[in-house]
Amino acid sequence: MIRTLFVVLLVALLSYLGLSHVWQQYSQSTLALTEPYIEIKAGDSAMKLCRSWQQQQLLSNAQCRWLSIYLRMHPELAKLHQGVYKVPTDQKPTRLLQMLHLFASGKVAQFSFSIKEGETLSQSLKRMAEAQYLKHDLAEDTDMVALALWPDSWGEKPTNAEALFFAETYNYTANSSSTELLKRANQLLIQRLQQAWDSRQPQLPYKTPYELLIMASIIEKESGHEPEKPLVSSVFVNRLALGMRLQTDPTVIYGLGDSFNGDITRADLRNPHLYNTYQHFGLPPGPIAAPSGSSIIAAAQPAQSDWLYFVSKGDGTHQFSRTLAEHNAAVRQYILRK
Repeated sequence: MIRTLFVVLLVALLSYLGLSHVWQQYSQSTLALTEPYIEIKAGDSAMKLCRSWQQQQLLSNAQCRWLSIYLRMHPELAKLHQGVYKVPTDQKPTRLLQMLHLFASGKVAQFSFSIKEGETLSQSLKRMAEAQYLKHDLAEDTDMVALALWPDSWGEKPTNAEALFFAETYNYTANSSSTELLKRANQLLIQRLQQAWDSRQPQLPYKTPYELLIMASIIEKESGHEPEKPLVSSVFVNRLALGMRLQTDPTVIYGLGDSFNGDITRADLRNPHLYNTYQHFGLPPGPIAAPSGSSIIAAAQPAQSDWLYFVSKGDGTHQFSRTLAEHNAAVRQYILRK
C-alpha cells in the first residue's frame, strides 16, 4: 500500500515538474551491447547490472536513476535468475525493460552442438572443444563414456569409441557438461542401433550390432545421396556373401590416419594395415566415421540387387555394375572420361 502510494505520488510529481520529457529522452536513447549473450550470475540484481553498464559507459547516471524508479514500480524484476541469456546487440532502453522481464523469467539461452555425419570422433571432439558455453570436463576417457552403457547382449565391447555417438544436433544450456552431452549421444546411438538390429533383414553377414554399425559407417562415407544408400549396402553385402574383398577407399584412408596426403596411391592400396579392405577380407575391425540414421537403416535393410561394383559419376550419384567388364567401362566413362 505504501509502495503504491509512493509510485502514484512520484508519477504525479514528475508530471507537475514537467520532467516527463526526460523519460522520453531516456526511452529514445540506445544501449549498444557488444555481445549477443549476457550472463547473469548468482546474486546479480537489475541495479547491479545497470551499474555495470554504467561503468562500461553504455548507460548514463540519469538512465540508471530512471531505471531505479521503474524497478520500484515493478519490484518483481529487481531479482534476476542466474544463467546466460540471448539478447539483441543493439536496442533501446525500452527494450531493456523486456530484457529484465527475460532475466527474471529464467528462460535462458539454448545452444546446440552437432555430431556430423561422416565425421571421425577426433574431428567431433576438436569442434566440441570450441563449442560456446560448453563446459569441457572430459575427465573420463571418451571410450569409457561410450562403452559404459554398451549392452552385454551385443557381445565383446569395441576397442574404441569411434562412431559410438549418434550423428545428431544436441541442445544444451550454458555451462552444460560435454561429458553429459556425449552420454546423451551414446544413448541415442545404442537406441537407434538396437532398432535397426531388431528390424534387420534375415541372412545378413553381421554377427553383432557392432558389425552392422561398421557397415553403416562405410555406407556413410561412400554415398551422401540417401536414395542410393540401400544400393551401396547391397553391393557390399553381395561381395561379402561371395567371399570378395570390399575394396572400399574410405577404409584405406581411415587406416592411414594423418599420413594420408589427399590422394590414394598404389602404395596405399598395398599397405597391410587392418582397415585396408583391398588387402583383407571381410569387414574392417571397427567403424570409420559417425553414420547417419539413414546409413544405419541401409545397412540393416539393403536393396535386393545383384550389383557388385559402383563408381562415382562426379555429381554425387554412382553408376552400379554387375560385372567387372561393366565396371571397367563405367570407370572409363566417368573417371578416365574416355
